[in-house]
Amino acid sequence: MKDGIKTATLTIGDKSLELPVHSPTAGPDVIDIRRLYADGGVFTYDPGFTSTASCDSTITFIDGGKGELLHRGYPIDQLAEKSHYLEVCYLLLYGYLPSAEQLETFENTITRHTMLHEQMQNFFRGFRRDAHPMAIMVGVVGAMSAFYHDSTDIADARQREIATHRLIAKMPTIAAWAYKYHIGQPFVYPRNDCSYAGNFLRMCFAVPAEDYVLDPILERAMDRIFTLHADHEQNASTSTVRLASSSGANPFACIAAGIACLWGPAHGGANQACLEMLEEIGSVDRIPEFIARAKDKNDPFRLMGFGHRVYKNFDPRAKVMKQSADEVLELLGVENNPKLQVAKALEKAALEDPYFAEKKLFPNVDFYSGIILEAMGFPTSMFTPIFAVSRTVGWISQWKEMIADPQNKIGRPRQLYLGETVRDYVDIEDR
Repeated sequence: MKDGIKTATLTIGDKSLELPVHSPTAGPDVIDIRRLYADGGVFTYDPGFTSTASCDSTITFIDGGKGELLHRGYPIDQLAEKSHYLEVCYLLLYGYLPSAEQLETFENTITRHTMLHEQMQNFFRGFRRDAHPMAIMVGVVGAMSAFYHDSTDIADARQREIATHRLIAKMPTIAAWAYKYHIGQPFVYPRNDCSYAGNFLRMCFAVPAEDYVLDPILERAMDRIFTLHADHEQNASTSTVRLASSSGANPFACIAAGIACLWGPAHGGANQACLEMLEEIGSVDRIPEFIARAKDKNDPFRLMGFGHRVYKNFDPRAKVMKQSADEVLELLGVENNPKLQVAKALEKAALEDPYFAEKKLFPNVDFYSGIILEAMGFPTSMFTPIFAVSRTVGWISQWKEMIADPQNKIGRPRQLYLGETVRDYVDIEDR
């Protein structure tokens, strides 16, 4: 303690540094090392930034040990059960739950921004038909800055607000059109009499030849998928958005960078990997074989969709998602889908096996969301685009928070250099 401020002492050779220690409202204390290089002449080394706070934030808090996920202080299970996606969007963006009037205004604004600039159809048609939907999303979202010039000035609060509304509103349309283009069907325009989730389902599955009837169970399940993936603290894609925005890049470029990062299989592809595993298992009678392989330390096979890197005891999102999965499977059935039959049997076998209970390998949100999306008829190539739709509000909330931070400066990580030191150039004839 120094002058009433908690400190940590770091000794480097014969030099001692007093580093301030900040106490958050939740989570572990944080040692402030901003003066470490200036005062001590050293850097820290933390590959993956697993022990480094890159920012301060008031948006989302995760306690992996407790299985806790809070948005602005509200537990995710309460929000998923009692709220809906656009209300959670408002909460993440502005820090508080809206009044009925505020929510109505916000919902109307988002609903009336869902259409894309008509010329953007030509941009979609520039891709090959077999282009992955994520490739299309990265390109189209990045290109939005070429179509919406009036919302790219990050120094203008009004333009930031317009960009926020446009991105949240148009992302489902972009994802749905990427899907339609991918499968060779005509684009379906959004409708103002549909909910956010309902609009997305309709744009994905409606065809001009017949009316599309939206089932409320599927609509609610889709809304929960969006809600449960809305934000997840400083993950790889969110950190990418923050790093891109630290340079002053326009919001569309920053969100496109987040989508590109999410595309990586180690980040956004978990529910797709889960479905691919179910396909590999193939049939219910092979589950004991794969359960045994999962227990074998010498076998590279792992149960995808079980356990979580952050949540060490249980995934707080999984309970609510399981409820939706049960409702969807009851509605649509699993009789004609071998993967869903395997999923239900695998869930039962893993939950009843003491080994998985001891290792805390519980079904996580990706397991259940993958089951739901498969049952709805989405191909695995659409799983990550749907993730991108839901995470857009989290990225934007983090982007807005960073822009407003007076301490904001361009991101510039350091390195532990292990290459050659200075050496003289050798002429080619002498090499």
